[in-house]
Amino acid sequence: MAENKRIDEKTGTSTVGHEWDGIEELDTPMPRWWLWTFYATILFAIVYCIAFPAWPMIRGATEGTLGWTSRGQLKTELAAERERRAPVMRALAATPIEQLAGNPQLFTAAVEGGRSAFKVHCAACHGAGAAGSKGYPNLNDDDWLWGGDLAAIQQTLEHGIRQPGDDATRQSQMPAFGRDQMLKAEEIEDTVSYVRFLSGQERPNASSQRGAKLFADNCAACHGTGGRGNREIGAPNLADHIWLYGGDRAALTDTITNAHGGIMPAWGKQLDPVTIKMLAAYVHALGGGEAGGAPRPATDAVPAAGAATAK
Repeated sequence: MAENKRIDEKTGTSTVGHEWDGIEELDTPMPRWWLWTFYATILFAIVYCIAFPAWPMIRGATEGTLGWTSRGQLKTELAAERERRAPVMRALAATPIEQLAGNPQLFTAAVEGGRSAFKVHCAACHGAGAAGSKGYPNLNDDDWLWGGDLAAIQQTLEHGIRQPGDDATRQSQMPAFGRDQMLKAEEIEDTVSYVRFLSGQERPNASSQRGAKLFADNCAACHGTGGRGNREIGAPNLADHIWLYGGDRAALTDTITNAHGGIMPAWGKQLDPVTIKMLAAYVHALGGGEAGGAPRPATDAVPAAGAATAK
């Protein structure tokens, strides 16, 4: 091929010796600056492989002469951050949850720490804004199954809801009145009518009048005679417009027929006590937190199924 090389008359550059249908290629030299840059990158790669971890091995990688690793740097940065936060963490650990609100500065720090922990551990179910969804409670309102003061929220976080293996977990169970044939279909329909009457969604009618007695016989033991619930056993308030699984007729029929019972993890087995305390502070600060164990409305009178009720 060297025999076919020649000097191009117009450019004075040698050809590479190839020819395709009369077309030839010039053997133009690379720019000197480009060649030196290329050599520099080769030299840099050699120095990098010697100084830093670079070559993968069976059980790790070459350590490098500088002894630097990204994991080591992360460990150092985390240790520095823990040291920076240590005074606040010690103060949170030493402050009983009931007294946390009495220290505004410490409570604010707890809320901010809980905000970060919530995004990691709770947002998957309750949503990034804690608004919840069907089967997952909205933590922004003031409707609580088990209580909304700091201590009650901490207890729920620590021991969970229906968590197997935790003797202190929150426990409640609603009978499946339809699936277990405790009520007939028409009786469930009448009970739904009464519940919707209690919550102000329907005007009184013959169905709700029949449902009033069915409710008293089958539901009032847990939900109360006025349907306002019982936090001691996690029975929801049925006299408001807040529903975990839906308050329309179809949803209520399904709930009474088949019952529902969600599970929340017992975070006490996965998170340290201070993180749980910060989560409790954050949830409490979302808007529905209560000072102490705020009770249900005092009255629990049975509304007449044949008269309108004010909400």
